[in-house]
Amino acid sequence: MEMTAASPAANTSGAEPAIEYCGAGVAAFSVAYRQLHGYLALGVCLFGLTTNILSIVVLTRKTMASPTNAILAGLAIADIMVMVMYVPFTLHYYIQAFGASSLTYGWAVFMLTYVHVTQVFHTVSIWLTVVLAVWRYLAIGHPSLNREWCSMKNTSVAIVSAYIFCPILCIPSFLTFAITPIDNSTGRFLVDFSDLSKQSNKLLEKLNFWVYSVHVKLLPCVILTIFSCCLIWELLKVKKRKSELLHRATAGNSKLSCAERHTVRTTRMLLAILLLFLLTEFPQGILSLLSGILGEQFLDQCYNKMGDLMDILALINSAINFIFYCSMSTQFRSTFQQLFLSFEWMPRPFKMGIASDGTDCTRV
Repeated sequence: MEMTAASPAANTSGAEPAIEYCGAGVAAFSVAYRQLHGYLALGVCLFGLTTNILSIVVLTRKTMASPTNAILAGLAIADIMVMVMYVPFTLHYYIQAFGASSLTYGWAVFMLTYVHVTQVFHTVSIWLTVVLAVWRYLAIGHPSLNREWCSMKNTSVAIVSAYIFCPILCIPSFLTFAITPIDNSTGRFLVDFSDLSKQSNKLLEKLNFWVYSVHVKLLPCVILTIFSCCLIWELLKVKKRKSELLHRATAGNSKLSCAERHTVRTTRMLLAILLLFLLTEFPQGILSLLSGILGEQFLDQCYNKMGDLMDILALINSAINFIFYCSMSTQFRSTFQQLFLSFEWMPRPFKMGIASDGTDCTRV
């Protein structure tokens, strides 16, 4: 079972000819990796829970208040909820730490809760990342619009809207799956397609597939790709401008201001977050779309076999942002040091810490 949702509905109308989409190598990899996945996923989750909590503590300080940091804090909360649900899931279904049957009613209730909660919060994470990309593009490409549109008030509205809208977007999934008894006499249960999803030629099942594969996966990935390209273009323009300034005769115009340097560093950090997100989400969206188009054979041979790998990539994406903050944001490092570290530590300045206009850049 995948982290972000149950397997998408497949086109099951009529018998399908035997087609081999993914060979024995994919199946062998799936079996081999499954032996490691539980322990690896547990380690990533524990690391990610710790770092995301630390990130929230740092990003919510008064000195760190900004629209970008507010979005990053909202993103960290969503990632925490995903990993909180994944820990008991991996302990039971991969490591088998609890020693109980997976077919009891209690574990069926947990499984259904796990599917819905992780899908909702992962969807929140996806769309907050889209908001982050749009906000950052406005900040670097259209500063006047950024001041008007990306205020703290509008940012708060965007974050709250994501947390309200995403559960609504996941309603088809809520209705598609239900706890189903395997055999009433044995008391064994599993999560399967609901009776409602099987009515009207599986209309609800198909609707859930399109919502999941297109609106939850591919559409935000396409938007992120567009804005990531725009951000890269803006960074290239800044680099070109800096090169032109360096060739000017007057030394006073030979360097970028502290504000410009801060903007470039922040944009590079957020661009790294966006590109990592695309690397983990785009493949899953494409596989999900192909599963619906090509049917159950592709779903069984490819999508399900790659499920554990897609899970660990998504978990790594949720856990690694703290590393980007520490490595690329001097302000984040300084605030983190003030809150958690007792020894004296001076952040790396920009070339002695003084800009061409005499401004101290060491705190940027």
